[in-house]
Amino acid sequence: MEKWVNAVFTSCTDSSQEKEFNDWYNDQHLPDVFKTKEIKNATRYQIKGASSGEAKYLTLYEIETDDIEKTMEKHQENIGNLIKQGRISKLCKVEKRILCEEIYQARNK
Repeated sequence: MEKWVNAVFTSCTDSSQEKEFNDWYNDQHLPDVFKTKEIKNATRYQIKGASSGEAKYLTLYEIETDDIEKTMEKHQENIGNLIKQGRISKLCKVEKRILCEEIYQARNK
């Protein structure tokens, strides 16, 4: 089983609705994303010192799969269905995505 991280950089399209954006992301979007069973965990970060026009948030999605292409196809299909259902917030702007394969893990003892 291969381990991957999908790093997704986002920003809120309306800074006056930042709370609503974060509530939607945490309470609705993340549970919706977990419909792709290979996505095991998600951790959100606020990017320190983000300038206007840059991504303000980073979400790291941890994925375990034997076929990353198939998993990402399933994920994109899920996102397409969420768009059709009106479950993707207009406050969310995806700035960048980076898919990374784990090649080594070290732990502090």
